[in-house]
Amino acid sequence: MPLLENRVAIVTGASRGIGLAIARVFAREGARVVICGRKQESLDRAAAEIGDAVLPLACHVGRAEDIRRLVETTVQRFGKIDILVNNAGTNIAQEPVLGIDEAKFDKMVEINLKSAFRLMQAVAPGMCKRGWGSIVNIASISGLRPQYHGMLYSMTKAALIMMTKSYALELGPRGVRVNAIAPGLIQTTLSEYYWKDEARLAEMLGRQAIGHLGKPEEVAEVALLLGSDRGSYITGQTLVVDGGRTVASGI
Repeated sequence: MPLLENRVAIVTGASRGIGLAIARVFAREGARVVICGRKQESLDRAAAEIGDAVLPLACHVGRAEDIRRLVETTVQRFGKIDILVNNAGTNIAQEPVLGIDEAKFDKMVEINLKSAFRLMQAVAPGMCKRGWGSIVNIASISGLRPQYHGMLYSMTKAALIMMTKSYALELGPRGVRVNAIAPGLIQTTLSEYYWKDEARLAEMLGRQAIGHLGKPEEVAEVALLLGSDRGSYITGQTLVVDGGRTVASGI
């Protein structure tokens, strides 16, 4: 039997990259998957690629009204939400800390952190009422140790990890598991600065135990574990998917 048969999932930031890979794996395992992103045309292409199990809904996660509409539409269409994957994120302030202004600070918090908070606040009550649910927050190894010239990204991902633990602590007794995944270098548009330059990529991979560039599918399979009953005894954890980068010496 498919691992997610009769489950309904929302995956944010799912028109490409890790979010798209997660949606593809969830659909493969029998879930009905609502994918969201800012551009309807990109979502439509992604849904056409995956198949009829996917419903594409445009949603800007930085806007509370869009999030409300996303959740309400999903419940109206499918009757429930079993799995939430907070994957949408941005990194607009790759610069020294003294160059960061408040507008960038607010934008990073809005997209990387507050959107996850809003979605969990909207979705978790229904999960608690039914006594089953899984929330997966996509963090980063940059939330475990600071990224050079990436303070806001590291800060928001670190806060997301702590928020994950807090929700897990309080919602676990009500049947809802909350976990995070901390990817390392994965081949996505967001991280292309690090892997498009061959010399930079070779230098980075040389500091990993597993010497290949991570694929979105390698993160998606971990999300499947956390989203399904196979992860039924896992909550409040941050699973690092980084090819061993953070355990290597000299980083």
